[in-house]
Amino acid sequence: MPISRRSLLARSVLAGTGLMPVRARAALPVLRVGVLTDLSGQYRDNSGPTSVLAAKQAVEDFRPEAHGFQVEILAADHQQKPDVGAGVARQWFDRDAVDAIADVNNTAIALAVRTQAIEKDKALLVSGAASADLTGKWCNPNMVHWAPDTYGDAHSTGNAILRQGGKTWFLVVADYIFGRTLQAEVASLVQAGGGRVLGSVAYPFPGTTDFSSFLLQAQASGADVVAFCNTGGDMENSVKQAHEFGLARGGRTVAPMFGFVTEMKALGLETGQGLYMTEPFYWDLNDRTRAFTRRLLPKSGDNYPSSLHAGAYSAVTHYMKAAVSVGPERMRSGQAAIAAMKAMPTDDDCFGTASIRADGRFLSDTHLFQVKAPAESHGPWDIFKYVSTTPGAVAFRPLSEGGCAMVKT
Repeated sequence: MPISRRSLLARSVLAGTGLMPVRARAALPVLRVGVLTDLSGQYRDNSGPTSVLAAKQAVEDFRPEAHGFQVEILAADHQQKPDVGAGVARQWFDRDAVDAIADVNNTAIALAVRTQAIEKDKALLVSGAASADLTGKWCNPNMVHWAPDTYGDAHSTGNAILRQGGKTWFLVVADYIFGRTLQAEVASLVQAGGGRVLGSVAYPFPGTTDFSSFLLQAQASGADVVAFCNTGGDMENSVKQAHEFGLARGGRTVAPMFGFVTEMKALGLETGQGLYMTEPFYWDLNDRTRAFTRRLLPKSGDNYPSSLHAGAYSAVTHYMKAAVSVGPERMRSGQAAIAAMKAMPTDDDCFGTASIRADGRFLSDTHLFQVKAPAESHGPWDIFKYVSTTPGAVAFRPLSEGGCAMVKT
């Protein structure tokens, strides 16, 4: 059954197994994790309610009661507004005794919540926002970054297009921190690869649905590649409208630089076929990803997990493992919690074995996929065909180049 925004906001949810007597459960210490996400806007499908379900699934699978503590999952809608996100975080930390916040699927909101987490010494498990600068100039000891990021996706997808001969580019950019960071990564990559960025245009975010004027500028540029530095519903709309304008004809490449299986499902294989997409997780990648998906789907309905949902599951799972290692009371300090998480290797059904770098970057392998043609697909969510894998140790920006003040280089 789909989760309503009202039910998520109205109460916190204890995601236990129910196998321990109520009196015994009540005596155990409680850790509270708030999932701050988009429950009503254009990022609702790629994170949103299914990220809340994924966090609850992590608790159900881990069974923290068996380790001597409980975990409660709360949820709230940030409405794509940094001030709303900061307000929720403040209330959670000050009034509701929340120990960690996860997801935060907007970089501007993640930065607003980051300030609250540092001030209150709480843990921030970013599994939704994507700017690589979260572990660069904005790194801090209270935060880890689990999501795919702008550096990893730009380099994986961008290099694939450069190898196919795409040398001149025009960039259509969502005008906020994520889009601008992705724009900078793509421009740097294209120039390093011997190509040229002929121009770019930024559009207001959120709220833009008509991309015609921006696409006309892209068309007039004569670029080989029209690249979209956006995601979610904006990416779906811009790619659809690019096809309606005929931008994918005559040897020109339409290139979404950041996206998820949920967007490709909404876009449709007829429109999306042949597009490259970089994801650290795909539901049909291996036996473990399929097992996770089978457990989640009865709760999420027809919304198959994206890498952001997988990130929420993985980050909350590792947070609980750290609580076992250092004790739940130690996890009340965000810095202590993050240090404990960094000290342990990670392992879960979504990403397998991985690690967390000193700057807070989660080093999962990333995978380059191509969207299948309709004739290649065996079902509505059979979207991707595998192309290649980049190991986690090299998939993300080198530690020495990020500018993280915590790192001595």
